[in-house]
Amino acid sequence: MTFIAPRVADKKDWLSGETGDWELIIGLEVHAQVASKAKLFSGAPTEFGAEPNTQVSLVDAGLPGMLPVVNEFCVEQAVRTGLGLNAQINKFSRFDRKNYFYVDLPQGYQISQFEFPVVGEGEIEITPEGGEPVSVGIERLHLEQDAGKSIHDLSPDETYVDLNRSGVALMEIVSKPDMRSAAEASAYVDALRQIVRALGTCDGDMEKGNLRADVNVSVRRPGGELGTRCEIKNVNSLRFIRQAIHYEARRHIEILEAGGSIDQETRLFDNVKGETRTMRSKEDAHDYRYFPDPDLLPLELTDDFIAKIKADLPELPEARKARFVEQYGVPAYDAGVLTADKATGDYFEAVATGRDAKIASNWMMGELFGALNNAETDLADSPISADALGGLIDRIADKTISGKIAKDVFGKMFAGEGTADEIIERDGLKQVTDMGAIEGFVDEVIAANPDQVEKAKQNPKLLGFFVGQVMKKSQGKANPQAVNELLRQKLGL
Repeated sequence: MTFIAPRVADKKDWLSGETGDWELIIGLEVHAQVASKAKLFSGAPTEFGAEPNTQVSLVDAGLPGMLPVVNEFCVEQAVRTGLGLNAQINKFSRFDRKNYFYVDLPQGYQISQFEFPVVGEGEIEITPEGGEPVSVGIERLHLEQDAGKSIHDLSPDETYVDLNRSGVALMEIVSKPDMRSAAEASAYVDALRQIVRALGTCDGDMEKGNLRADVNVSVRRPGGELGTRCEIKNVNSLRFIRQAIHYEARRHIEILEAGGSIDQETRLFDNVKGETRTMRSKEDAHDYRYFPDPDLLPLELTDDFIAKIKADLPELPEARKARFVEQYGVPAYDAGVLTADKATGDYFEAVATGRDAKIASNWMMGELFGALNNAETDLADSPISADALGGLIDRIADKTISGKIAKDVFGKMFAGEGTADEIIERDGLKQVTDMGAIEGFVDEVIAANPDQVEKAKQNPKLLGFFVGQVMKKSQGKANPQAVNELLRQKLGL
């Protein structure tokens, strides 16, 4: 029986060829490194950046007689992730040996899960940029150990091997072929990254390789039979995922329209050239000669074990986004940005609680994120705490300072000069609210510009000129609302 993928892409996502339209079919296998201080089957540490071969146990090195012992915490993390993906948790699962030979695989096999994974089918909803929500099915999540790392650029004649990663716990999250564009694939990986970060099961750091994707690409005539797929290995950025898919889809279309056929193979993406190249012919399951690992008992999870993990789940990004829209009244776009990771959401809630949430959102997404970007700094290292930013917003709300002066105060806060109150007091920035003093500034400006006064009566837009002059004379301290009201009265506008 030929499998027909159920969903047909929107016409806007079809790819045009010389002989007609084509539909892109994408499935992803995302490898997420489990957030754990120890490896999957040994107590060796997993710290990133350690000296080569300094975090290797006898088990990781594959020495004879060494027996693996499963890390229960890694199993908990896998179950936690499965629950976050709305997936079936399998009470029975089993570890298998996946046999292949490579220099950075000292055992000569990888311990994985083939027939009985710890997590079964699930589903998440994604929203690609500028698109509509799409449901993407999860086929399975299984645990496996990572291989070591081969280093080819330290010598022209030799390959060096670092086994620090050997045995590190990975969750392989396999999607169904439900994505129909590069934008959907990118949005899916981004959604997964947000979920595992919120759950605390993986740090999602793609630059370090802690979350990476194998991208399966094929094309077909819209609504037709699935074509032969190619797998692009270990793509570690959202931008590279999009680029790799665009290139590979076009390569398939050109070959098929020229009368050729697609070879099922594994390819690598060259992000410098922006193209994929052959790595090896694609293996099937029988090539790996899977069989149950004789040194490990099957995993049998109890209802109580699963229930305790479920009871401790945090609020997930999509649920938090919906709550921000409902509770704080911020637009859906703002809510999406503010819930991109847990730390950002926590920061926003600390600023917004008891204050105007839209103003808090604007200050975070405008001034704060802009300053952090310019300083090449993350929110975790921000020199302005949530309490400090909230204090600045309070001074705007109680009219101690104007919005314009607040931006100057923010700059000084970011430079480490103190809190908003300290800077306002030190620099004498309190807003002038004494109506008598403001009226004096207004009278001076009107008296100094008689020609503009007459013109303003004919063209009310010139009110802005007078407002600017009054603010200049008051060194920006006059209350803008009071200035506007007095000028309208005195100019008869």
